[in-house]
Amino acid sequence: MTLDKLIAAGNTADVYLREGKIVKLFKDFLPDTEAEYEANKQRFAYSQGLPVPYVFEVTAINGRQAVIMEYAAGKTLGELVFGDKTTTERYMSLSVDIQLRIHDVKANDFELMTDKLARQLRSASALSERQQDALLEKLHGMRFDKRLCHGDYHIFNVILGEAGATVIDWVDASAGDAKADAYRTYLLYSQYSTELADGYLRLYCEKSGTPQSGIFAWAPIVAGARLSENVASEKAGRLLETVSRFCPA
Repeated sequence: MTLDKLIAAGNTADVYLREGKIVKLFKDFLPDTEAEYEANKQRFAYSQGLPVPYVFEVTAINGRQAVIMEYAAGKTLGELVFGDKTTTERYMSLSVDIQLRIHDVKANDFELMTDKLARQLRSASALSERQQDALLEKLHGMRFDKRLCHGDYHIFNVILGEAGATVIDWVDASAGDAKADAYRTYLLYSQYSTELADGYLRLYCEKSGTPQSGIFAWAPIVAGARLSENVASEKAGRLLETVSRFCPA
């Protein structure tokens, strides 16, 4: 199969548009179960009536794992917001509405967020052993309903087209606390803009009836776990500062 229209390239996969469908081609270093793993998460979200691309097939192309899915034409909310800052409130509000729909889904049989966070905390070498132990103890003490959480939710993962909005990139989805997922979104925004992060938090709390204190209870855990991701654009110092407010090194 010839793939010649590359529309996105990431650390784990390249995304192509071919014959009106999206072909997500995974990098060779990933486990050979990665495509099916991500596709199953997306299929579950789709089965719950969420605005998610339909998965046609999990296959292999030129020796690499691939997921072939529906193409969501349009622009991301992020592109729309940064193209016209006067639309920020409108599109951020739309994104929160969709996130709350996701959080409304019960996901009792899904991969647990707590398991993923625990793995990340144990592998975050920037944390001292004392901090890891304290964060793991805090994590295991959290009590919540198991709700579907996207895990990487932000305005650049929501595409708006003529048919409405579509949420993409479900590989980090899990069953967990909606408040932890909201803090993760807040953390991602705050990396780039305090104004954007604060606006998101205000809208999420207003629409969900969730107090900010409940969301920020997850701050040291989620910030500590993000240290394990080694994202080039992320400043480890600010994550460590968040952790240190809960548990000094």
